[in-house]
Order: sequence, then C-alpha cells, then structure tokens
Amino acid sequence: MLHRFLLTLLGGLLLSFPLMAATPNVLTTIKPLQLIAAAVLDGIAEPGVLLPPAASPHNYALRPSDRRQLAEADRVYWVGPELERFLQRLLEDQSTARRLDQVPGLTLRYFGDEHGHAHSHEHDHHHDHDHDHDHDHEHAPGTLDAHIWLSSHNARQLAQWMAGDLAHLYPQHQARLQHNAEQFAARLDQLQSELEQRLQPLAGKPYFVFHDAYGYLEDELGLRPRGVFSLSAEIQPGARHVQTLRQALTEAGPACVFREPQFPAERIATLSTGLPVATAELDPLGIAVSIDPHGYEQLLGTLGRTLADCLEQL
Repeated sequence: MLHRFLLTLLGGLLLSFPLMAATPNVLTTIKPLQLIAAAVLDGIAEPGVLLPPAASPHNYALRPSDRRQLAEADRVYWVGPELERFLQRLLEDQSTARRLDQVPGLTLRYFGDEHGHAHSHEHDHHHDHDHDHDHDHEHAPGTLDAHIWLSSHNARQLAQWMAGDLAHLYPQHQARLQHNAEQFAARLDQLQSELEQRLQPLAGKPYFVFHDAYGYLEDELGLRPRGVFSLSAEIQPGARHVQTLRQALTEAGPACVFREPQFPAERIATLSTGLPVATAELDPLGIAVSIDPHGYEQLLGTLGRTLADCLEQL
C-alpha cells in the first residue's frame, strides 16, 4: 500500500516538475539586442542569441539548428527586414516574433545621401541589387538605418517596451522587469552625459569609418565622419579606389581611421602608409562584450571612449 502511495506521489511530482522547471525561452537575433534583453531580464532569466557574435546580420545563412531555435522560442526579438533580411519570410508570420524597428518612441534615421547622414521621414523599400562592390548596398538612399541599438535613447525605449512585452511571459516578475528597465535607463543617462562631455569638444576633428553604422551614436554625440570608406571586408578594392581613398586621407591631414573586427588590419595599412593617420577598432556588435545586465553599457561606452581616445591624440 505504502509502495503504491509512493509511486503515485513520485508520478505526481514528475508530472508537475516540467511545469515548474519550464521558463520562457527568449531569443534575440543579434548580440546587441541580447544585451538589452539581459538588462531587462536581470535576476529573472538569460536571453539567448541566434547569430554568432562576429556574423554579419546582413547576409547570414540559417542552419537547421537555427530554424529549430526560432521555432521553439517563446519570444523572438529582431530589428526588422532592413537588417536581418534572411529572416523576413520566416519571422513575419511567426506569432512569437517581435519587430523592434516598429517600437513606439524610437528615433529612426534614414540613409539620405551617399554617406547616409541626411534625415528623411520617407521610407523607401527600393534596394539596388546591381550594386558596385565598392558601395555598401545595404545602405541605399531612403532605406532605414537599422543600427537602432547604437542610440542610448533607442536602447532606453527598447528596454521599456521589452519590460511590458515580457510581462506577458513572466507575469510574476512584472515589477522586477519594470524596475530593471528603469535602472537601465538611469545608467544610460549617466553614460550619455559622460560621453557627451568627452566627445563634444572633439566635434570637427577628422575621422573615417569603414562601415556607415554609427549614425545614431554620431547624432547623439554631435560627431560626423569626414568619410565612409564603404568597402567589403571580403573583396579587395581596385587600385583606382585605393588611390581615391588615399587622396581623401591625404587632404584630411592628421586623422583617425576606425576599422571593425572582421576587417583586415593590413587593408588600412595599405591606405595609410606614410600618412599621419591613427587607427583604432570600433565594434558595433559588441563581439568582445560579456553577456550580462551591464553588457550594453559596455558596448556603447567602449565605442564612445574608443572614438574619444583616438580623436584626442590629433
């Protein structure tokens, strides 16, 4: 009799255990979104990420295991088709997916001229697929600048919105989610003011970037690059193109050139040999950043301080 009772009790425990153990599964497409979600979910859960940190969200190829991860997630956060175009067909019909470029209250930039710095509120879906490899076809005029996470204002809005959205998945943690988003916003206010103090006196100093990714950050800090060398990390530029870029660097005089982790360092050496150019690395995806509730501030803070460290030398 006791034996049967224990079996029944054990069976009941086993049945209830998966319900107790199952926590919602939050998945983000890229690491910067994972870092914002980690700040909101501090002390509650750890969000996952789909793309390896160094992979480009512009042209990633999904593996079967990735598709499985997406299908099994209770919530999937992605920027939108201007960034993760490979996911558009898959996620637009998935009820668990949330497009973050449509979150209310975001400041959105649109690429307007060849360097993508003009503001426009028109959203033109046209893409020029017959692109010259020396031009960054992801950033055709009129298209959304999808690097929305590189604005501290946008990160605040995203965290606030995520706290509300995740309350449906974690009803018992509603107050904690809200508290986390508020703490995150307070830390970002402090970071923003620190970066403004350092960078505003440096406005106008010449620098060049290899990827037109930093417009949101530059707008907030009052910076503007002298030029964007829209080169592919994979394709060697032609001799004439190298000559044009060297000309721009020569005319700038002492300047900073910022590469990205996936960009060959020797490519910059070819461009800048014999010129008064300082080089440094910017990492807009936070490849080296640890995944924790303070990771996003580390990502943004490192970008701002790297810009300042180089420009202060000029």
